[in-house]
Amino acid sequence: MTGTRARVAVVDYGAANMVSITRALAAVGAEVSVALDASGFENVDAVVVPGVGAARAAMVQLDAQGLRRPILDWAVAGRPLLGICLGFQILFEASDEGDAEALGLLPGRTVELVDAPTLPHIGWNSVTLARPHVLFDGVPDGEYFYFVHSYVPQPADESMILGRTTHGRQFASAAARGNVLGVQFHPEKSSDAGLRVLSNFVGIVEAR
Repeated sequence: MTGTRARVAVVDYGAANMVSITRALAAVGAEVSVALDASGFENVDAVVVPGVGAARAAMVQLDAQGLRRPILDWAVAGRPLLGICLGFQILFEASDEGDAEALGLLPGRTVELVDAPTLPHIGWNSVTLARPHVLFDGVPDGEYFYFVHSYVPQPADESMILGRTTHGRQFASAAARGNVLGVQFHPEKSSDAGLRVLSNFVGIVEAR
């Protein structure tokens, strides 16, 4: 789709600030729509799964809206998918938060952030880049992003990790495997650095 605007659907399952993420994506040039059910995945080029809250409640709501299968089918078909915060956590196989079965698109499990000086982890923290990836093109190593969470993904395959952050203990704050990408921080609340990450995601979509 080189040369055209990326059409990005943001999944709305009642667990995110939809205004912030849709505005941020529009600000970096995406044509943004909202997916409330399976029909929202039609005629788009990429999907973003945002989220704040608890994993079990999130999965129950995704199922209630018939969104689990469309998300899985989208990812399995090799199309770009970005998970943010809770949306990142539920990309993994399961979560200790409510012992929830998650989407299983990435190997690993979401666990509580242990040894943290404060929970939830709220505020700005740095991301140390683990390996080069287009999602972080132009983002300096150690750049600060905004976090709000108490649980973190624990990838089974460390080669997926793009960035790490320390809050008591080090955790994976960004990961990717093929077309499936995720960040624990909120790029839509992370000023210019966050917009750069979203812009890079849109660039990935537009380059396909």
